[in-house]
Amino acid sequence: MTCQELIDFLLAYLDEELMAEPRQVFEEHLHLCPECVHYLETYRLTVRISRLACEVREEPCEEPPERLVRAILVAVQGEGRTK
Repeated sequence: MTCQELIDFLLAYLDEELMAEPRQVFEEHLHLCPECVHYLETYRLTVRISRLACEVREEPCEEPPERLVRAILVAVQGEGRTK
């Protein structure tokens, strides 16, 4: 297995969807390639953070703050004058 092939199977590996033989080849490559071990760990962390971020559910503001609206309008009007 090459490093590129390992990358192609990362998500399936982390989700424990690889069959026994491909999983064994995958893990053998990891034993031989410290760069892929590092890549796997950063990928695992990225997936975990992304999944956590998607779980956050904030209620949207009913209306934007008036101060923000005015600042945006002033900025847009200022851009129109400089063109």
